Amino acid sequence: MRSFCDAVNMPAAPIADHHDGEPVLSEAKRRLLDRLKRADGLTAAELAVELAITESAVRLHLDVLAGHGLVARRDRAAAGRGRPPVEWVLTDLGTELFPDRHGDLTVELIEALRAAMGDDGLDAVIAARTAVQIDGYRRVIDREAPARKRVEALARRRSAEGYMAEAVRDGDDWILVEHHCPVCAAATVCQGLCRGELELFRSALGDDVRVEREQHLLSGDSRCAYRIRLD
Repeated sequence: MRSFCDAVNMPAAPIADHHDGEPVLSEAKRRLLDRLKRADGLTAAELAVELAITESAVRLHLDVLAGHGLVARRDRAAAGRGRPPVEWVLTDLGTELFPDRHGDLTVELIEALRAAMGDDGLDAVIAARTAVQIDGYRRVIDREAPARKRVEALARRRSAEGYMAEAVRDGDDWILVEHHCPVCAAATVCQGLCRGELELFRSALGDDVRVEREQHLLSGDSRCAYRIRLD
């Protein structure tokens, strides 16, 4: 059974392929993507030989996958005269289809730190990380700027870190909305990460604001949201 964080962070299902009636990731297309993952670019002819299917079938599959942004064409480095052959490679989106255990690894590291250092030691590690973050955030957020500028700068910084953040005006207040949490799995086993975020926002935005969390993924909400008030 998927955890709550898995459900939140899971990529959207591939769009159905209405061209040939097959799902985008049919068995043949999965084999094609797997082969491209193992190579540094292959032509349609090379893929046809390796997968033991016709070149025309390979091209049809590639066209569908390219239409969904999973593969892309590029010119192979020229080895002589004439036009270089076109080869196919995975895009970043295509690469994301393959398993990535960085979330599991982070959870394992947190649990190992807790076992080795205890909760107090883990809290000290989180505090040190938060201090480094505060320094970085203060470099990009002018605490003398108007509240709007500060919150927008914070949203840009969080978006760059993968949180899909935006600043929304709500009367005299601002709401920092985060539509995604790239550390959700880690936060599930270490609540100190979420406490550290509140300290991070308060320190980065300045002493004249109050920050309160109003929505929280780990509490069952669909996103995290923080109300920012001027004192």
